[in-house]
Amino acid sequence: MLLGRAGVGKSALVRALTGQPARSVNFRGTAVPCSEYTTPGRVFVETPGLHRASDADTAHRTLEALKDADEVLLVASATQLDDDLDLLLSLVPGRRASIAVTRWDLVADHASAREAIARMSLATGLPIVVLDARDPDAAALEELRAAVAAPGAVRHERTPVRAGWRIEPRRGLLDHAVAGPATAVALLILPAVLAVLGANQAAAWLDPLVVASTTPLAERIAGWPGLFGAVFTGDYGLLTMGPLLFVWAVPTVLVYSVLISVYKASGLADRIGTALHPLLRPVGLHGRDVTRVLMGFGCNVPAIVSTRSCSACTRPTTVGAISFGSACSYQLGATLAVFAAADRSSLVVPYLALLVAATLVYTRLISQPDARSPLNTLLIEPRTFLTRPSLAAVGAETRGTVWAFFRTAVPTFFAIAMVASLLDRSGVLEAAGGLLGPAMAVFALPADAAMPTVLAAVRKDGILLLAEAGTVASLSATQLLVATFLAGTVLPCLVTAITIGRELGLRFAGRLVVQQSAFAGAVAAAVGWAAAAFGG
Repeated sequence: MLLGRAGVGKSALVRALTGQPARSVNFRGTAVPCSEYTTPGRVFVETPGLHRASDADTAHRTLEALKDADEVLLVASATQLDDDLDLLLSLVPGRRASIAVTRWDLVADHASAREAIARMSLATGLPIVVLDARDPDAAALEELRAAVAAPGAVRHERTPVRAGWRIEPRRGLLDHAVAGPATAVALLILPAVLAVLGANQAAAWLDPLVVASTTPLAERIAGWPGLFGAVFTGDYGLLTMGPLLFVWAVPTVLVYSVLISVYKASGLADRIGTALHPLLRPVGLHGRDVTRVLMGFGCNVPAIVSTRSCSACTRPTTVGAISFGSACSYQLGATLAVFAAADRSSLVVPYLALLVAATLVYTRLISQPDARSPLNTLLIEPRTFLTRPSLAAVGAETRGTVWAFFRTAVPTFFAIAMVASLLDRSGVLEAAGGLLGPAMAVFALPADAAMPTVLAAVRKDGILLLAEAGTVASLSATQLLVATFLAGTVLPCLVTAITIGRELGLRFAGRLVVQQSAFAGAVAAAVGWAAAAFGG
């Protein structure tokens, strides 16, 4: 088992060490999401990164799995070697272990540093190998293989001999007290902008191809009687809704995953989180949590799963922020399409401003006091080093996110499309829209806005119904803004709700749904009636 802090280079190291592709596993029956690398003589299991004094779910489960590990490879960073070894050695007393020290290229005086490493190895009885995990040479890898094959027994909870050095990353624009947060916000927005632009270009190319390939089959099936035809070619059928999934969602998730993977592999995501942490802590979010919220703009499902590595006191808040404010590829794409159909594309600016402001207030309301406390030492890690991301690291991270999307979101989407088709055929959806029509008056909206709101609770692309010619013509600019906001936030889509239930339990999911519905309704009503009062 490889054990080390997040971002220390475990993934790059084990890929170089084994030359093998990873496969996702749950280590020995636990729920720890690990990467397993199999070689002829040994199996390497890479665990999620530990954070100092972390109470995250992944940290607890990693330590649980550690009990069954045969041997341990401790991965420490040369930049803060004493701190890392104090953390890692205390977790593995009595176990057979070897040590890899990464980021050796950042050490200035190699000769004296190697002497210190030799003294540490002698004092601890553990083989220690130093190398640059991103670009290890053959000799260092061979030395590390030999160290792994002949581990020593851990006799100390901290090294008797201290390295005595600490290397701090260079300060840059993100570390500036004023310019840092502004730069961090711009860098956070950039992936979403590029993902939407890239996905739009991909959709323009893919849409004719997908339509041409599915239309003949849909036309043949459309005449089939009974439920079969409805499930495949009804308004919410698999051949009707399926192309939206692959034309709009998949490109957005793919582009966004690549960009976020670059951020994470380079250390930029952590530096952004550090810069934003002072602004986010008062609302109950950790600086590192902002990356998960941003992931939700691609797809809520992998973003919620990734919150396993959040602190226990901020995970519920982060999940709530994703559920409420992370406009996934369906929601954002559908909303932009509605604005374009109304010839009011400029509404995207106030829409995103309203979404961000409401999310921050909502997050503050649902957060735990411990998460907002300035005394909570779990909340932030030291500044990370910025490095050139390797293609292997970006590829591995992207594959994990995309695989989570296809494994979890796609099957659930097809199940929902089938259920929605049956409900539509039976008249249940139309009846629900009719019953909710009068309720739209609470938000100063016409009854036509009811059906998109109902369908958006099942699938966020239900917002597209607002683009129907009669509906969009009956809405003022403010009503269109309120309608898209309400439809997108009043409930998490069914896929997201199911994922939250799996991750945090049905009771938590039920409470979150009630809280989100109440707050989204209150905001939509306030904006709607305020605009009506001022003639908006």
